[in-house]
Amino acid sequence: MDRDASEHRVVVGLDGSQSSYEALRWAVRHAGLVGGIVDAVAVWELPGLYGWSAPAVDMDVDEDEVRQKMRRELTDVLGADAAGSVRTHVVHGNPTDVLLRAAEGAEVLVVGSRGRGGFARALLGSVSQHVSQHASCPVVIVRCPKQ
Repeated sequence: MDRDASEHRVVVGLDGSQSSYEALRWAVRHAGLVGGIVDAVAVWELPGLYGWSAPAVDMDVDEDEVRQKMRRELTDVLGADAAGSVRTHVVHGNPTDVLLRAAEGAEVLVVGSRGRGGFARALLGSVSQHVSQHASCPVVIVRCPKQ
């Protein structure tokens, strides 16, 4: 990811969950206050790829399609003008590892409190919990408002 020491980078993890959309909104507001830039990071991983069994998913992931979907989600969440100011990154790998690497040198890493997986009653998802303990920069964990 582009890293310019003179800019205030705000890294936000996106996974398609409502919690990550709230994190995106927070990141954009914060970047506006500090004159920073938002790097939105979407991570894709093939479940079962590293186990002894064959993957149970389609191996043909179209990264261009993932990028287009991410752009549509950004526009839906932020509106066209604000979405255009967000830099997008689609990365293959473990979500925790990718976010920690992306956050190196950033002003802040912003994640949702829970992603799409996990237990509904968990206060923190495994990724948000792990990055909060291991990031080299401050971490903001954004919760969704009660619905």
